[in-house]
Amino acid sequence: MTKRLIVGIAGASGVIYGVRMLEILQHTDIETHLIISEAGKLNIRIETSYDVDTVLSMADVAYTNKDIAASVASGSFQTMGMVIAPCTVKTLSGIANSYNENLLIRAADVQLKEKRKLALMFRETPLHTGHLRLLTQAADMGAHIVPPVPAFYHHPKTIDDIINQSVGKVMDYMGIAHNLFKRWDNSELEKLKSELN
Repeated sequence: MTKRLIVGIAGASGVIYGVRMLEILQHTDIETHLIISEAGKLNIRIETSYDVDTVLSMADVAYTNKDIAASVASGSFQTMGMVIAPCTVKTLSGIANSYNENLLIRAADVQLKEKRKLALMFRETPLHTGHLRLLTQAADMGAHIVPPVPAFYHHPKTIDDIINQSVGKVMDYMGIAHNLFKRWDNSELEKLKSELN
């Protein structure tokens, strides 16, 4: 399998998920290819202490979202898949309807047509039926819907703990080894059960 991963950052709240993924992948042998939408660049400035150039420099290769002729726009460019973290409603809609108006959506469409992994960290709440239909449509086409929903069984102490757990779930799906969060251990549940009896 080709050790290349495409990371997309769209303009929803939660750009830190994509940034954290890039930070982690810098310490692996995976070649990262980054696409950030214009709204994603704006949100990096609004929501984080990173500047956009720093985030771009975390990737091995970065593209402008208008570069529809980029390598990642072709199915002949082999990758292990793509993660969009976070994924906006607009990006989801483009993917679900194969409306390839920019490189972010086109690269995602390529993953689907080539039967590669595509993880969408969809960031919206609450959801109306239009959102739900788009999510189902994307899932039916082969996308993996991974909304950043925090878990608490690992007793997170910081916001970073919560971010890492959500990013870790995506990395699990992509088959990338990590130790970002404490995994569920049934022995702790058994101990609690015995204390309650």
